[in-house]
Amino acid sequence: MPEIGCIANGRQIGYKNNTRRYIWQACAGCGKERWVGLKWGKPVNDSCVECAGKRIRGNRHYNWKGGSRRSYDGYVTVHIYPEDFFYPMADKQNRVFEHRLVMAKHLGRNLHPWEIVHHKGTKYPSGSNDDKADNRIENLQLVSDMQHKQITIMENTIRRLRKQVAQLKNGLANAN
Repeated sequence: MPEIGCIANGRQIGYKNNTRRYIWQACAGCGKERWVGLKWGKPVNDSCVECAGKRIRGNRHYNWKGGSRRSYDGYVTVHIYPEDFFYPMADKQNRVFEHRLVMAKHLGRNLHPWEIVHHKGTKYPSGSNDDKADNRIENLQLVSDMQHKQITIMENTIRRLRKQVAQLKNGLANAN
């Protein structure tokens, strides 16, 4: 057996590629010794095939950023674990909308699937992606389905009327 750090050509160790150089090295994960190819004088990888195939997920991963991300429609989703009190609200990927989680923590209970958390749009325009990510409790309101439909209709009417007022102002300004 060669010693750790021993360098050899491919032909010397029985590989077909006789021009490449190899180093005898121990795996960083399990300690298994094997030949590793050298590139510019450095080993190509530190782990054996078995250790490289084991993926580290969740908060143990080096690039973990808290488990939050934006969903396709602009809402922020948060990863929660099975031992969490609010886990029954999670979907199959262990994710829950952040605005629902904030409201549930505020109330101290899990939300039912039919309960709707509405973004009021106090800081940003209602329905914008900035408003969907603004999950302060001051911007959230727990409503029923019927209330949410009424609020949405009212917000859309206000938005439409504001556009009409702006168009009328532009028309009057252009006429003068």
